[in-house]
Amino acid sequence: MTVLLIVLGAAVGAPLRYLADRAVQARHDTVFPWGTLTVNVAGSALLGFLAALPAQGPVMALAGTGFCGALTTYSTLGYETVRLAEEGARFHAVANAVASVVAGLGAAYCGAALAQAL
Repeated sequence: MTVLLIVLGAAVGAPLRYLADRAVQARHDTVFPWGTLTVNVAGSALLGFLAALPAQGPVMALAGTGFCGALTTYSTLGYETVRLAEEGARFHAVANAVASVVAGLGAAYCGAALAQAL
C-alpha cells in the first residue's frame, strides 16, 4: 500500500514540476534556472511542513516521499549548475548552487515553523 501511495504522489508531482518549471522559465529571459529553483524551494517548504506534522504514515508516503520527491529535483539542480559552469556562466552556476541550498533549507524551516504554529 505504501508503494502505491508513493507512486500516486509521484505521478502528480513529476508532471507538475515540469509544467511549473516551464511556466516560470518562460517568464525569464536569462540562463539562470529560475524554474528549477522555484519548484525546489516550493517542494522544500511543503516537505518541511509535512515533516513537522504529528501524523506521518500514509500522508508522508503520498505527499512527502511521492509528491515532494517528484516535484523537487536535485539531479536537475546538479545538471543545470554543471551546464552553466561549462558554458562559462560561472557566476550563475555558483549563484544557482548557493541560492538553491540556502533557499531550500530556509523554506523547509519556514514550512516546519508554520506547521508547528498551527
